[in-house]
Amino acid sequence: MVHISRICLRKYGNFVDNLRLYVRGGGGGMGLPRLGGQGGNGGDVWVVAKKNMTLKRIKDKYPLKRFVGGSGGNSSVRALKGEKGTDVEVPAPVGIAVTTDDGRIVGDLNEEGDRVLVAKGGSGGSLYSAFEPTKGQAKHIRLDLKLIADLGLVGFPNAGKSSLLTALSNATPQVASYAFTTLRPEIGKVMYPDYKQISIADLPGLIEGAYMNKGMGHKFLKHVERTKQLLFVVDVCGFQLASKTPFRSAFEAVQLLSKELELYKEEVASKPAILVVNKMDLPDAEDKLAELKEQLKNPEEFSDLLPGDMIPKNYMTFRHVVPVSAMTGLGIDHLKSCIRQSLDEEATLKSSDVLQEKLLRLRSMSFCTK
Repeated sequence: MVHISRICLRKYGNFVDNLRLYVRGGGGGMGLPRLGGQGGNGGDVWVVAKKNMTLKRIKDKYPLKRFVGGSGGNSSVRALKGEKGTDVEVPAPVGIAVTTDDGRIVGDLNEEGDRVLVAKGGSGGSLYSAFEPTKGQAKHIRLDLKLIADLGLVGFPNAGKSSLLTALSNATPQVASYAFTTLRPEIGKVMYPDYKQISIADLPGLIEGAYMNKGMGHKFLKHVERTKQLLFVVDVCGFQLASKTPFRSAFEAVQLLSKELELYKEEVASKPAILVVNKMDLPDAEDKLAELKEQLKNPEEFSDLLPGDMIPKNYMTFRHVVPVSAMTGLGIDHLKSCIRQSLDEEATLKSSDVLQEKLLRLRSMSFCTK
């Protein structure tokens, strides 16, 4: 028996996954020239990963979005060494990349308790600075949330991603119409009989040109970066986004999704992937599935179906191709087994790679000592 739980990533208001803040370290304290006293250093500003924190909560709790370290204490007759200014901590959710305004990464918060120094306090006045203190660092930073999940659902609108997540984990995503379906990121968690938990993220659906920031564009694609594997979801009968857009078969959908990921970042497109062929309850679904499987065996032979600029450099190889019906439940249990198998295999490979690396290090050390 598989036990289910659900996590909703937006508890109130609009989902926020990027926040710009002003941070400034505290100024240093004055030195005392006649006694050689040294002023205290200004307080630093840190971003710290906290449990159950969201960017929306930060935005609501600190509307000015300003964080300033405490000033260092002045040197005095009673205390020649001035006190250090108070450090300030900016609480942030796990999964944050701290960047500068121009996109340079300052640090990542991947686990609860991780800390990144974002603004250092100024130095206290001393003999070396003619007892004059310095100001603290001041800058704007961005907190950029990238979801962390075992699998990320990848699909065009109306492929049935939200229905699939509901069938897999009883999550209840809110959906919208074109140009993307899911209104907010949603994570469903599946617990297996051995208490192993697997998280599956449903993210706003892609449209053609997402890599150019169409639809939700990068707002979606950046979240795929931190998932371990991808779960492609296509409608077995194909889809047409709108009356003015071309009809796309299931095979075309697979290749266009691959290309969108590839154009965004090639390393994203190289992640291990499972293909879920949804809506197997529709008429002629079995024939369409057989046609898709044949096309996936020799994708180069059917590349003329795609626009020239949307042919992937490398055709995606799927670990499993799983036909399902999110509506009726057909194939869902088998999909859960395939997901578990794929993640376990990947974990075993990584463990083996880590062991090999350690052995190589030990061998190189032994050669050095001889």
